[in-house]
Amino acid sequence: MPIAGRDRLFPRVSDAEWQDWRWQQRNALRSLEALERLIPLTEDEREGSKRTASVFRLGISPYYLSLIDPDHPFCPVRMQAIPVRAEAVAHEGELRDPLGEDLHRPVRALVHKYPDRVLLLALDHCSVYCRHCTRRRITGGAEGGITREELAEALGYLRDHREVRDVLISGGDPLLLSTERLVELLEGIREIPHVEIVRIGTRIPVCLPMRVDDTLARALRRFAPLFVVTHFNHAKEITPEARAACEMLVDHGVPVENQAVLMRRVNSSVQSIKDLMQKCLTMRVRPYYLHQMDVAEGLEHLRTPLSQGIAILQGLRGWTSGLAVPHLAVDLPGGGGKVTLQPDYFIERRGDRTLLRNYRGEPYAYPEPRETDCRVPYDEVFYGPPPRAPAPRRSLRVARRSS
Repeated sequence: MPIAGRDRLFPRVSDAEWQDWRWQQRNALRSLEALERLIPLTEDEREGSKRTASVFRLGISPYYLSLIDPDHPFCPVRMQAIPVRAEAVAHEGELRDPLGEDLHRPVRALVHKYPDRVLLLALDHCSVYCRHCTRRRITGGAEGGITREELAEALGYLRDHREVRDVLISGGDPLLLSTERLVELLEGIREIPHVEIVRIGTRIPVCLPMRVDDTLARALRRFAPLFVVTHFNHAKEITPEARAACEMLVDHGVPVENQAVLMRRVNSSVQSIKDLMQKCLTMRVRPYYLHQMDVAEGLEHLRTPLSQGIAILQGLRGWTSGLAVPHLAVDLPGGGGKVTLQPDYFIERRGDRTLLRNYRGEPYAYPEPRETDCRVPYDEVFYGPPPRAPAPRRSLRVARRSS
């Protein structure tokens, strides 16, 4: 527990209140004035909060606020939670919908971009509004909340599309739903026989770990195979409370994986990413993706060159356990989907041998087989023809609601 930060900022709050996730939500910091009363802000942060007020929500749970180093403007928690002036500036090439999700949004609460899996948008709000959010057109509140009727419409779409076997529930943060509402949604998904896997994308273990209790963990276990995909970006976020939340899920049979986003000055070094991934493993959270920053509006100041992510992977591969090496993923701007990058270990092909270098840069020869046809003759008999990707649809016109 970040005792020092809590005692400094919230000295009169009881343990019962602090551990109540609903108290945390009610007392989240949602304005510049509220933030300034607790944290000494830089002029850059003060101006950033003013200039982004009409663009994207500000919201920080007391727990996450207590992790901020009040004396360091480059504290990695601080940089993820408090806006700066650069966020209010849009640059050429940046997109409101950087992943092209609206091109594949047949109904409001669902995105179907890949052949066998969909993204289900359960709600539009979060416990902390990350300044690197790629879906701020939704989480900013401009579209309004997602209704029960719209979720029912999404379930109807799933029932009609038998090719879908994997549903990722996201938003916003699905674990901000009450356990009863979340169970109701999961029951609706599990009633669809061709859905095999359910994933929940959430930052709750990072920003509001007290939400993960025995009741929630038992409820999620009912819907196995169900995976929780969380979002630690720096080892500073791995507190005893965050660890307890992740381990409670794992102890109840709910696997937890981590997707980090590579951000300039937040975690853009080999040391930072190695420390994060190794600490994730110690709490039985599997490193999954390291995401290149999406080209969302206002995020130029946080993006790194692609070469930086590749260099970080090169500094991990061979120098730490393979379990601690995530996939470096780039979500192609405009809706092209994810591709993964890695260091180039290929040197050249010489006759029947391929020269490769190891993680130390030393060359090794791999003898190639004489037979090069790798087609499996029984594949189409057993599995049928390969699936086709869904065709892009026209952008869904979403009626604006009050947030």
